[in-house]
Amino acid sequence: MVTSLPDDALDRAQAGEPAALSLIYQVLSPAVLGYFTGRRADDPEASTQDVFLTVFSRLDSVSGGPRGLRTFTFSVAHARHVDEVRRKLRAPVLVGYEADGDQRTTDSAETVALGNLDAGGATGLLAQLNAEQRDVLLLRIVAELPIEQVAEILGRSAGSVKQLQRRGLLKLKELVRPNESEAL
Repeated sequence: MVTSLPDDALDRAQAGEPAALSLIYQVLSPAVLGYFTGRRADDPEASTQDVFLTVFSRLDSVSGGPRGLRTFTFSVAHARHVDEVRRKLRAPVLVGYEADGDQRTTDSAETVALGNLDAGGATGLLAQLNAEQRDVLLLRIVAELPIEQVAEILGRSAGSVKQLQRRGLLKLKELVRPNESEAL
């Protein structure tokens, strides 16, 4: 499995080579999917597909080789996530309760246990960070973007991204090993 893009992948994709488009998707889509999963998107797979539809339709405007393509891809992903959050805030779903039509039952112990598997996992831990720290850590760690690219995507300075990363990692350490901070 290829984990990085060759230097000529963007040029080949811009020329319309199907194999290059497929390679770009194979290399970048797992990280984009991880970004949306970490952000708890309603449908991470659909969001990932939407990002690549946009990226592939605008390939002619991308420059900077694989690095520029990666930055552009995660800029689109971040924008899609922000749009989703804004859409949810603007249009809350209000549903009336009808007791006669309520068909809910209690979940089985297995369903509850499987649902709680990630409660202390990465997604649960990320949920305890503030949104800015979570954005930075997802883009730095999951998307493997350098600090300068994360700063460009988030519209922040590189120093600000470094501080958010440091504080986010310290918070995660505190959450994972709460007794170590007490010993200091």
